[in-house]
Formats: sequence, structure tokens, C-alpha cells
Amino acid sequence: MSIETDIKQKKFRSAYQRLALNLVYTSNWLEYKQLEIFKEYDITSQQYNVLRILRGQQSNPIKVSDITERMLDKNSNTSRLVDKLLAKNLAKRSSCANDRRAVDVLITEEGLQLLKELDPLVAEWENRFNVITIEEADQISSLLDKLRESDH
Repeated sequence: MSIETDIKQKKFRSAYQRLALNLVYTSNWLEYKQLEIFKEYDITSQQYNVLRILRGQQSNPIKVSDITERMLDKNSNTSRLVDKLLAKNLAKRSSCANDRRAVDVLITEEGLQLLKELDPLVAEWENRFNVITIEEADQISSLLDKLRESDH
């Protein structure tokens, strides 16, 4: 369906307004589809993002501040997200050897197991993008990068 049909709007002020609304609408649609996967596992997309960052560390501890820098959602309260993962035994913390004020975070075996279960579901979710070619995907990604660069 077109953005016009989905939001029941016939005309836009400009092609740029149509693009902006289409990006916001599509982003929300994708997030909702992803949330359907995570709901069954009682985690949010932000918690999933933290778990993936922790798994990427390959058993090396990481500071909460470093997790924040890598988050997809820059408005996330990373400390709160980590606390929720700790409560679910999906992550564990330890004192930072270099900085007593900082806390290191590691993924637990339970966290790794959860990601192992989620990996095929997320891969299936990502397959919705195969309606476009790899070249188109690269072009869209480049255009989105260009759009974000305009803010610098």
C-alpha cells in the first residue's frame, strides 16, 4: 500500500513532506512488527539491542556508557535497561577494574540462550526486506546515511 492509502491523505505539501511522513510511518511500522517478536519473550527492542551489544563483546565486559554510545535509540536510559536485564538474569555486572565509579556489564548464559532463540525469528523479520534487491537496499541505506549527514 502507498503512504497515501495507509494514512488516508491524498496530497502532500511536497515530495519532501511525503518522504518525511513515509519514513516516520515506516519506522513505526517496522518497530511494531519487531515488538510482536519480543513481546512473547518479555523484552523490549531496546533491551534486545543491549543484549546484542553485550554478545558482540564476546565475553569482554563493557561499561554502561559505552553501551549507550552503541544504542540504536539514543534516547534510551541505558542504566535502566541494564537493570532490567540484570533482574531477568540476562546480564550481570562487575566492578570496573580501571574506574571504581564505573560498572562493567556482561551477558549471561541465559542472555546468550535468549538471543539464540530470537536469532531465527529476527532473521525471519528481516526477510521482509527481500522485496527489494540488494542494490536497492544499499542505495536506500546510502540515502538514509546522506540524510543524517545533513545534520552535521
